[in-house]
Amino acid sequence: MSTAFRPQNLPLTTVGLALAIFMQVLDTTIANVSLPTIAGNLGVSADQSTWVITSFAVSMAISLPLTGFLTRRFGTVRLFTWCTLLFVLSSFFCGVSQSMGMLIFFRALQGAVAGPMYPVTQSLMISIYPSEKRGMALSLLSMVAVVAPIAGPILGGWITDNYSWPWIFFINVPIGIFASTVVTAQMRGRVDKTELPKIDYVGLVTLVVGVGALQIVLDKGNDADWFNSNFILVASIISAISLAVFLIWELTDEDPIVNLKLLRHRNFRFGTLALVLSYAAYFSINLLLPQWLQRNMGYTATWAGFAAAPLGIIPLLLTFFVGRYAMRFDLRALASIAFIVMGTTCFLRSNFYLDVDFNHVALMQLLMGLGVGLWFMPVTVILLSDLNPEEIASGSGVATFLRTLAGSFAASLTTFLWDRRAIEHHAQLAESITEYSPITRAALATLAPQGNLQVGSSLIDGMITQQAYQISFDELFYALGWIFFALVIFIWFAKPPFISKTAGPASAH
Repeated sequence: MSTAFRPQNLPLTTVGLALAIFMQVLDTTIANVSLPTIAGNLGVSADQSTWVITSFAVSMAISLPLTGFLTRRFGTVRLFTWCTLLFVLSSFFCGVSQSMGMLIFFRALQGAVAGPMYPVTQSLMISIYPSEKRGMALSLLSMVAVVAPIAGPILGGWITDNYSWPWIFFINVPIGIFASTVVTAQMRGRVDKTELPKIDYVGLVTLVVGVGALQIVLDKGNDADWFNSNFILVASIISAISLAVFLIWELTDEDPIVNLKLLRHRNFRFGTLALVLSYAAYFSINLLLPQWLQRNMGYTATWAGFAAAPLGIIPLLLTFFVGRYAMRFDLRALASIAFIVMGTTCFLRSNFYLDVDFNHVALMQLLMGLGVGLWFMPVTVILLSDLNPEEIASGSGVATFLRTLAGSFAASLTTFLWDRRAIEHHAQLAESITEYSPITRAALATLAPQGNLQVGSSLIDGMITQQAYQISFDELFYALGWIFFALVIFIWFAKPPFISKTAGPASAH
């Protein structure tokens, strides 16, 4: 691969690459606030609609480890072009989907081609800039990766409320076509060496089967009454066997698809676990909050997006300073501050109630942004710091793979726990509601003055359901707060110096 190639129009090429990343990262959050609308329009339950998120995330996680193989097989530019165009095509079919099954299928395809996009785009961005300007190029990509999740909930909410939910996918079409056309035209003279590398078929098949079956268990277990269902029992056995074979094979194969042997490095082991657990908690927050705002608080999708958006303001402002000055401090201390801030905002949200106002919700998001701004870069540098030079790219891929997988599992578990705890609280709250209770009869008389007890009972049941979901919401955020606080201790198991065995600090991916 030629590293001296320069496109004729460097700014235009940069815009094309940045737009591709913006589009890809945008689609990880743009659908979050639209889930209730999508569920209603396609006639499925709220928990079934989370497949729109998890199918994308799981497919992306599975395809990420294939990036190295695909790059060597097809070349960086060609892989970028085909991934971007297939992303556009799958986005179009997501928009025209007439059933949840069809939408999930094309979201899975969208996620599969999205997996290689960030590492390939990062590689192209580094290659077209001289070495003294590569830090600026990577900072630009980081900024885009921060801005896109901010724009996602706002744009998704506005489109859903003012047009229709399919347009959250249709907007990818012009962006993707422009990005692929520009980059392909500008990089036409670049020569990529290709080869026919060996692929770890056993690792790939066991990964797909194991992760896919586990995701089905997590998403369908609640509806099917878990292990009382033969389907869930069989899927669990298949998942357990496949993942066991996957782990054994990957730890013993000479050229594994996911290099788990890297976990022998202390900082990579503890840094990756810290990243995976913190990202799972962070993903849970970003999924739970918009749904709570719409289901419990009566927000429109647009206003749910506005309430969630302040999360990205401080990270955007801190991007330059963290990138330039973070290495002057103990990165474990910066990560600890991040976890404390994020955990504290979770504890504060655990005191939310049904009358909490918009400003308070937005303020918590803004405050959490301070933690987010100090979180990703230090943890990533720590986990890469004790890898050998030839292991950096593989380590970054493994960490990204595990992080993405954690997000998809967190989505399923969060939705399940929120619903399950709400059902339990509903049963507890409803125990004292009987037609013989004077308090109940007085409430019925107030709610149904014309004597329509059926309407009054329905209203009371709705109020109990709202309170049950609110209590469950508070419990989940209380647990998430303790996860972040536990990670403060966990990150200190890493040992300095946090300098890569290459010439400088480990580069954040």
